[in-house]
Amino acid sequence: MTNKSNSKNFIWKPMVSLALVLTMALTFTSCNDDDDDEVMLDNIVTIAQGNSNLSILVSALTKFPDLVSALQADGTYTVFAPNNAAFTALLGVIGQESLDDIPEPVLRRVLEYHVLASKVASTDLTDGQTAGTLLTGESIEVGVGSGVTINGANVVTANVEASNGIVHIVDAVLVPSLEASIVNTVVEPAYFNKDFSILTAAVVKADLVGTLINKDASFTVFAPTNEAFEAAGITSIDGLDADALTPILLYHVLGAEVTAADLPATGSAVTSLGGDFYLSINENGVFINGSTQVIATDISADNGVVHVVDRTLVPPTQNIVEVAIASTEAGTPEFTQLVAALVKVSNDPSGADLVATLSDPDGNFTVFAPTDVAFAALYEALDVTGVDEIDVATLQAVLTYHVVSGARILSTDLPNLTSGTVGTVNGGTFELDPTTATIDDNGSTSITDITATDILATNGVIHVIDKVILP
Repeated sequence: MTNKSNSKNFIWKPMVSLALVLTMALTFTSCNDDDDDEVMLDNIVTIAQGNSNLSILVSALTKFPDLVSALQADGTYTVFAPNNAAFTALLGVIGQESLDDIPEPVLRRVLEYHVLASKVASTDLTDGQTAGTLLTGESIEVGVGSGVTINGANVVTANVEASNGIVHIVDAVLVPSLEASIVNTVVEPAYFNKDFSILTAAVVKADLVGTLINKDASFTVFAPTNEAFEAAGITSIDGLDADALTPILLYHVLGAEVTAADLPATGSAVTSLGGDFYLSINENGVFINGSTQVIATDISADNGVVHVVDRTLVPPTQNIVEVAIASTEAGTPEFTQLVAALVKVSNDPSGADLVATLSDPDGNFTVFAPTDVAFAALYEALDVTGVDEIDVATLQAVLTYHVVSGARILSTDLPNLTSGTVGTVNGGTFELDPTTATIDDNGSTSITDITATDILATNGVIHVIDKVILP
């Protein structure tokens, strides 16, 4: 019995050992097979790049290498990926032709608004749920019904697993609250177009966004492009605070909607929120204050209309005399002799107070202002050394011959003149040729050239001439 039992035990133990070895081998082999069958997931960027229906999203992302790097790296992101149709629809709404038209800071805000910092599958979403995005202070809202929506956009493909998170494809671009408030207002055409980035920055800096997106208001905006700011000598707004920017910006805004067809007649004063500007309409187009042209019209919005201009309007802050005096203090003085002549006549008991007249805030003057070089030529012709050697009556007659009262004749008004004869304050006339921008004073042996035009003052306009015209 004992021997038989021992014999059985001897036989059983090797068999058990053999079975254990075989079992471990099979188990190890099975594990290796599982490893071989494991699916290696792509990162979020690679997934997007591999989907032709997300090509516009990929183009947008590649503008921001740091965002691409973040969405390629390890992490647990959730991306709501708008398809191409979604981006095309957005471009139509904001009036742009391509992503390249949109300022990059705005585009980046929109992209960041589509990303959550944690991985959330569609099964984890509940109706009314909100979640913060990578765009600071901005959240998305979930809707769950017959399907899943994010801010009203339908999730058309859910739960695309990635190595660093999950992707849900949506049929509309998610728009942050600021941008949503701007859409369909008079701010929209500039805000979403990089050619108006200076204007947008100025409006933000002056804290006028809230005013201009008021959908219960009605505005007309004459919107200057970046090139328009540069044409007006404004290459940066870094040195301008809100107090300096506000009057400039409001000078471009009317408190009512006025389409191109409803603009007032040529020569009209137009009242903006920043003061009056002056309209000229001639065969070449619509102009403001002589040097600014309206180059696009009737961009409609829910709260008004936008027209585009090629030169920023700067409201005048000095009257005609102050403009002339300021020129005498410039690096290259231009009107020192004109100012001296005005002061001499005004201070003489027998003369008219031309300084007071041309400083009148209610005045409406056009002044043809001779330069210092022009006066020097006059002195030489008269064989005198300066205004002190010219009698007051003669000097007054000459000065008032350079002034038109009751009208601001801008350079862009000249094509509309029915006659080239211009009446002056002293009762005389001269002939103005609008084609050549020259003056014939009906007796001079030489023609006077207008060398600079449309220097605005609060009570008129100044044109610079290269000779003193004589009555």
